[in-house]
Amino acid sequence: YTFKRFVVGGDNQLAAAACVAVSENPARIYNPLFLYGGVGLGKTHLMHAIGNAMLAADPNKRVAYAPTEHFVNELVTSIQEGTTPEFRRYYRRMDLLLVDDVHFLQGKERTQEEFFHTFNSLFDAHKQIVLTSDRPPKEIPGLEERLISRFEWGLVADINPPDYETRVAILRKKANDDSLTLDPEVIDYIATSCTS
Repeated sequence: YTFKRFVVGGDNQLAAAACVAVSENPARIYNPLFLYGGVGLGKTHLMHAIGNAMLAADPNKRVAYAPTEHFVNELVTSIQEGTTPEFRRYYRRMDLLLVDDVHFLQGKERTQEEFFHTFNSLFDAHKQIVLTSDRPPKEIPGLEERLISRFEWGLVADINPPDYETRVAILRKKANDDSLTLDPEVIDYIATSCTS
């Protein structure tokens, strides 16, 4: 997942530009960066592209990618095993924390509490935080108001489904990357038929 392999169109232009800016100037602008949109629109791709770009620029950077479900499971395990301090140290020493699908925090009070403190620790240390969700922070039910507030401190950017022209560009790029030759009629058919 790199920026070079991501096709930018009118429906994701702001999010893509913000991700590039964050990768070049972590924790200086758009901290946190909150991306939201439907399934399969490129949120995770962009998130990984930020991490890959930062590691390419400096392999010594500490980058963690954590789907929210993984974060929750690690926290539960650390509570069961009495290793919560190690859990905290791991996440709070990162230069870049990428948390995917934060809408899964809804209703998980203990995890929200732990994430709140991790967020504060990283933010105060001028470390970059990038979050994704299927909806904007204010629309995540069961999310504590203090987390909603923090998620909105930086930039909240949506990614919408691609228009016809962007779908064609994605298909051409994917075919080229995979060394495939597709007839223009096939590309048109797919781009017209697959709109979600």
